[in-house]
Amino acid sequence: MKGKRIGFAITGSYCTFNKTLQQMKMLSKHNEVFPIFSFSIKADTRFFISSDFYQAVYNITGKKPIDTIVDAEPIGPNKSLDILLIAPCTGNTLAKLAYSITDTPVLMASKAHIRNDRPLVLAVSTNDALSGSAKNIGHLLNYRNIFFVPMSQDDPIKKTRSIVADFDLIESTLAEALQGRQIQPIYK
Repeated sequence: MKGKRIGFAITGSYCTFNKTLQQMKMLSKHNEVFPIFSFSIKADTRFFISSDFYQAVYNITGKKPIDTIVDAEPIGPNKSLDILLIAPCTGNTLAKLAYSITDTPVLMASKAHIRNDRPLVLAVSTNDALSGSAKNIGHLLNYRNIFFVPMSQDDPIKKTRSIVADFDLIESTLAEALQGRQIQPIYK
């Protein structure tokens, strides 16, 4: 992929942030990447210091992350993006997408973007994908222009209901989604 305007939305599955930054670096080499942050990124966690993460994203993309609902809204009317990726996409975000709840910058960006019939790609990372979030994944699989990065259980013994997308397949999934196709298999 080259020369695309990619929205890269990040929600609170903190343990995947190193993989997230690696993918952002790769995509930024040949595309313009627009970072979008959920409110949960503003808090320090055991995985990262918020200000350090903001700086890392800025260093990679050269852009200040969109981190308010007001700043995310123009994405739709301005047709700012060719494609929007949510990586990681938490169970909370899945549920809100499935029921059209728009209460974070990531959700506003998603709503604003898909109104233009452009692809939205989800890289799921949630501990309840095979329980509470399963119905929301199923619901979103039926939506036009919503695509999933292939995913699988990350630890079937200790976290029996947890699913994580294969972040190494993000670029391939984006390329297929731009053609209106879901990369297969969706589950590994």
